[in-house]
Amino acid sequence: MSEGTARAAGDASSVADEAARERLRYLRGSIDNLDAALVHLLAERFKCTQQVGELKARHHLPPADPAREAAQIERLRRLAEDAKLDPAFAEKFLNFIIGEVVRHHRAIADRTQEGAAEPAEPAAG
Repeated sequence: MSEGTARAAGDASSVADEAARERLRYLRGSIDNLDAALVHLLAERFKCTQQVGELKARHHLPPADPAREAAQIERLRRLAEDAKLDPAFAEKFLNFIIGEVVRHHRAIADRTQEGAAEPAEPAAG
């Protein structure tokens, strides 16, 4: 291989490497945007589940609802299959979220019960 041929091959390689790096930067930017969207979506979801927990506590409903959870898991597995996402992964993800929600609901119920157990302060007069 002549020096000119080797240099041309090296130049082509560096152009291909730069194109790959640029594509990688683009894809990582998209991933970063999606991660930000996921965080915001989860925050909105937890705002809603917080309200559900408060409602359950006020009406003395249990923090967990196994029938609802099972239905949601099955629903999410179907959605995952339709989206070409591993349903087992989707189930693990939802189980993690459900665990956090139930933990929050229990804490809300505990706080609500503690508040109800405290004696009322005498009226200032």
